[in-house]
Amino acid sequence: MTDWPPREPADAADAIEHRDELVAAVRDHAGGIAYQLARLQGGDYGRESFTTDAGEWTVKYEGGDLEFLLFEQQRGDDVYVVSTKQPPEPEALASAMVDYDAFVAAFDQYVEARTGVLDDVSTDFPAVASTDTVVAERDRVTDRVREVCDTIAAELRRYEGGDYGTFTERVDGDRWELKWDEDGTSYLRVGGSGGLYLLSQYDQPSAADVREYAPRFAGFVDAYNEFVDELKSDLGTVEL
Repeated sequence: MTDWPPREPADAADAIEHRDELVAAVRDHAGGIAYQLARLQGGDYGRESFTTDAGEWTVKYEGGDLEFLLFEQQRGDDVYVVSTKQPPEPEALASAMVDYDAFVAAFDQYVEARTGVLDDVSTDFPAVASTDTVVAERDRVTDRVREVCDTIAAELRRYEGGDYGTFTERVDGDRWELKWDEDGTSYLRVGGSGGLYLLSQYDQPSAADVREYAPRFAGFVDAYNEFVDELKSDLGTVEL
């Protein structure tokens, strides 16, 4: 008959402590490699693999920090030396660490191969053309459009008797909308809610858009004038 209870199980505390100390040291060291990779590759997220005689090491980083260090052995199981989940088995960690120096050497060669790669790249670039003339011409046109719209807005305020309002007309298939308030023109939009703002309180239109739509603005002004003429006709028929 077997004695009971059996002898006490072996205490794995020392092995676990040494494993955790080694993993922490590798995490710190490989984290420096991950940081250098992030700088070299120009992003906070990525991965790179390095081949040694014993297998392939993969560094994955996220947010500039090491996410995992994987060693895929030619002979043996894959080992996540560092991961966000669970630490490796001590025996697997020991097997991977035999090749760790070779991994670091492969990383050093990776960096060395890229050192000086930009030495022959010239920074003698052509002069940058100024947009001053184009911008000035755009502003000249839009300033005149705003001046006319402000006049229309003032007339509409007098007619409608309020501080806010809109005037819309369809010209050659496009819906033009002038919104005004007590300060004058709020915006002039072409093409409905998703259309182009020829005038706004925020951004200026591009010169190309001004070139396309400014010549059509005369049609909008004509439509407004026709609207006023119809008002005059309607008011002329009123009898008191």
